[in-house]
Amino acid sequence: QVQVVESGGGLVQPGGSLRLSCAASGSIFGLNVMGWYRQAPGKERELVAYTTSGGSTTYADSVKGRFTMSRDNAKVTVSLQMDILKPEDTAVYYCNLRLPRGGQWFDYWGQGTQVTVSS
Repeated sequence: QVQVVESGGGLVQPGGSLRLSCAASGSIFGLNVMGWYRQAPGKERELVAYTTSGGSTTYADSVKGRFTMSRDNAKVTVSLQMDILKPEDTAVYYCNLRLPRGGQWFDYWGQGTQVTVSS
């Protein structure tokens, strides 16, 4: 059984910072991909950033230069440092773990955490 648990989030003023954390546990071996997604009201879920167990990280254009994703492979945890936050960053943020199983990728999701950027 694989579990993904997020923490962090909250209310912050524009220009402020927040940090999200995510921990995965269970049967996780070898290659995996961990990422952050977000979903604003009335919009589809979108990718924010992801990182592979090999260490490469990719960011959405909308957050480049403002968000930093880090990873601890030994603990299978990731964090998302969000700086210079904007009102348009307001959304529910979800942590995702992607594992290869039998030639397919399986997605495991956290419960989501609300981030609100408002004055």
